[in-house]
Amino acid sequence: MTKRKYFGTDGIRGRVGEGKINPEFVLKLGWAAGRVLGNGSPGKVLIGKDTRISGYMFESALEAGLVAAGMDILMLGPMPTPGIAYLTRTLHASVGIVISASHNPYYDNGIKFFSATGAKLPDEVELAIEAEIDKPLVTVDPASLGKVTRVDDAAGRYIEFCKSTVPHHLDLSSLKVVVDCANGATYHIAPHVLEELGAQVSVIGADPDGFNINSRVGSTNPEALQQAVLQEKADVGIALDGDGDRLIMVDHTGATVDGDGILYIIARSRMAHPEGLKGPVVGTTMSNLGLDLALRELGVELVRTDVGDRYILAQLDSNSWTLGGEPSGHIICRDRTTTGDGLVSALQVLAEMVMSDSNLHDLSMGMQRMPQTLINVDLGTASPANVMKNPSVLDAVAAVEKTLGDDGRVLLRPSGTEPLIRVMVEGREATLVTQLAGEIASVVESVTAA
Repeated sequence: MTKRKYFGTDGIRGRVGEGKINPEFVLKLGWAAGRVLGNGSPGKVLIGKDTRISGYMFESALEAGLVAAGMDILMLGPMPTPGIAYLTRTLHASVGIVISASHNPYYDNGIKFFSATGAKLPDEVELAIEAEIDKPLVTVDPASLGKVTRVDDAAGRYIEFCKSTVPHHLDLSSLKVVVDCANGATYHIAPHVLEELGAQVSVIGADPDGFNINSRVGSTNPEALQQAVLQEKADVGIALDGDGDRLIMVDHTGATVDGDGILYIIARSRMAHPEGLKGPVVGTTMSNLGLDLALRELGVELVRTDVGDRYILAQLDSNSWTLGGEPSGHIICRDRTTTGDGLVSALQVLAEMVMSDSNLHDLSMGMQRMPQTLINVDLGTASPANVMKNPSVLDAVAAVEKTLGDDGRVLLRPSGTEPLIRVMVEGREATLVTQLAGEIASVVESVTAA
């Protein structure tokens, strides 16, 4: 595949004012996307954003570029990423554009795209946009310039959609719920969805000021939610991230349930109901061994992909399977929506709690998380590929895999952002797992030093 110049695995992201994350580039990106996706004729584009301060700047830059390419724009304002995917589909837009850096701090931002079907753009379309970026910007004839309209009922449309993903008779009035909106894009949506389904709702992380998104709140910082659940004596806590596509939950004891645990609960729920579960569950190389073993008990296979919801979606779409996700909380219920959606995923768990008359703690106990040790080994000047295929390293991995048998797992992978090899070992006994990870790491260190 042609190497990408601008796009990463999930759009374009970085620190504001550095590299590509500046108004000049984003204006050109909007123009290029309009040229490619409009295909020479007027098209309709949705633009939504999270709550970080730089969103205003990039919203204006995208607007200018798209209008110059002759595209009409529907402005959504602050909206969760999955909400933008949904509205792109239902408003029959050519493309949806998200201005967000997801779970990153406020000083980062990014741009990602959804196709007309609410899915990630195909590789060939992203490559076509990259090729267009490098051309001189030419504005269409003044008579063909795009127009801009604001969608006033965007939040309401998405709220109704979220409610539609659970049985119409579902009543959450028996549940006291704390929801953490990460001071992000769900601040004006998640509480309403839960309240309209009858839940008793307490809210934290719902006062965005442009700078506090994901700051000590949200799915990457669940401590505030854990404390709130215990203080409120709540039944369950829901932690979303800044753009609403990740979910971590907290049970009534204050314990967290990560993406693996949530996947297990939803898979088990689907199997207990007439709709069933279509195909294996899709995880990643980082999905805990405990999820694999728990799914086996249900008679369900776990298929692993590379890390990234892009790869999970590709597996689900190509096989028409229905469920996948990552430990970080990207959960994709493909039988409900087209992309990872933290709020929709939370509703599936709440529905199962009510319908089975069980608490989150008991539902999650069917999956026992296996001890895991991760050691990062500095590569120095060594080549990751050479280290990974070194005979001594391969022998060390093989020896550990033989020791673990079917009760463990070894993963070696180079970091995508740092000169490191990540050594990960999972098994049933924590002491043994730590020892075996250390043995492999020692061999990797000796090879990199040679």
